[in-house]
Amino acid sequence: MTRGPLRIVVVHPDLLGTYGDGGNGLVLLRRATWRGYDATLVQAPSHEPLPPGDLYCLGGGEDGPQVRSATELIEDGRLVRAVEDGAVVFGVCAGFQLLGTTFPDARDQPRAGLGLLDLVTRKGPGPRAVGELTALIGADGPPSADGAPWPKLTGFENHGGVSTLGPGSRPLARVETGVGNGDGSGIEGAWSGRVVGTYLHGPVLARNPALADLLLSWAVGESLDPLDDHDEEALRAERLAAARSAS
Repeated sequence: MTRGPLRIVVVHPDLLGTYGDGGNGLVLLRRATWRGYDATLVQAPSHEPLPPGDLYCLGGGEDGPQVRSATELIEDGRLVRAVEDGAVVFGVCAGFQLLGTTFPDARDQPRAGLGLLDLVTRKGPGPRAVGELTALIGADGPPSADGAPWPKLTGFENHGGVSTLGPGSRPLARVETGVGNGDGSGIEGAWSGRVVGTYLHGPVLARNPALADLLLSWAVGESLDPLDDHDEEALRAERLAAARSAS
């Protein structure tokens, strides 16, 4: 039985495609179609109006392209309206930062974000956070798609930003190894409603299928059939071992 349709949109791959985070859209597409959903993956370049979608993915990028992407999205207005209408948004690194209220440009001047997360980002005073990161989703994180305890998050961080949550957003997870948001709180990422942000690359949804399934369950509005994640768990085990050896 075919279910759906489901429209997954990769936002501004020409600006927010530096770290391979566009792979998150492909992971979501595959996990949806394997379950029988009529899912499509749409690439939405910055020079075109943002298309309608059920689940939007934003990736990492450099300072200049990040500012351009935020400016285009603010002027376009469609992403904020989509969230108001119930769409799911997932942002990584620069995409995470621009979902907040402000973030710094290359000259360390504050730039307006989309305000979909209560989050302020500034330049960090020290070296970039680079390396394997693991984190645990706790009671202040979103409930898992299947109601089971969350497996450990794994990903690779590479950022110079320090992000601080306001009262309108909650932590996605608590850092076990690595830096995360970098503000001394031990927090990694943020979430509010159906908007989730993280500093984890990987692509993060390939490493963390449970997180991918949470986003999909929100987008389709129902519980998901289980999948055989033998290969995905093998990848997770290898990456978690790498994080342990680096710590």
